[in-house]
Amino acid sequence: MDVVQLLGKNVRKHRKLKGMTQEQLALEAEMERSYVSDLERGTRNPSVRALGRLAEALSVKPDELLKSE
Repeated sequence: MDVVQLLGKNVRKHRKLKGMTQEQLALEAEMERSYVSDLERGTRNPSVRALGRLAEALSVKPDELLKSE
């Protein structure tokens, strides 16, 4: 699996585990909901800064968002 798709899959998984909507995650991470949607679908390449903001908003370490299971 491509790393961008893996990130998207993990963001979606952690977001749902927290019971958050894309809108809520976007608000917490200070980004647009459409950006979160694109990330989850694996159609956008995130910056390192975006990875950090998402991890913080989801209360996980950044490397958790890049782990394959």
